[in-house]
Amino acid sequence: MSKIPTPFRPLQISVLTVSDTRSLAEDTSGDALIANLSAAGHFLYQRELVKDDVYAMRAVVSKWIADENNHVVLITGGTGFYSRDSTPEAMIPLFDKQIEGFGELFRHISYEEIGTSTIQSRAVAGLANNTLIFCLPGSTGACHTAWNGILKEQLDSTHRPCNFVELLLGAYHSKLHEV
Repeated sequence: MSKIPTPFRPLQISVLTVSDTRSLAEDTSGDALIANLSAAGHFLYQRELVKDDVYAMRAVVSKWIADENNHVVLITGGTGFYSRDSTPEAMIPLFDKQIEGFGELFRHISYEEIGTSTIQSRAVAGLANNTLIFCLPGSTGACHTAWNGILKEQLDSTHRPCNFVELLLGAYHSKLHEV
């Protein structure tokens, strides 16, 4: 019995940069995420930059998770230990479910690149209103690490044995009802 190959299903992905010092013109981390998601066949849905303020972040992300056409939110910045770094504090209350292994896997992969400095990353991820939210460090290198080491495969509907696209677009639930 041969399996029918799963087709690639592009996602609508929004990118939020959290920074007190950068503008969109200087946002190399956001640019890297957009280049990666585009190269993978996904679509940039929206892009914004906000100061590292809990309520400003929540306002943008709340709008995006309420939009059924937006599938994923990638946030870069605000995950460190400086006093203004507050991305995890802003996003975790919005999560319906936290993706517990994301931060651990990110730090494991990042360790190979930056050694013990990875312990200062508070990368987190979760699901809110059927929208995935990934909170990444603000460095361009960290954005590439997260994309190439985790997100590229988990946002690819052809990746096996599982991926998040099945959850987001209902393919997994449709298969259950076909049996």
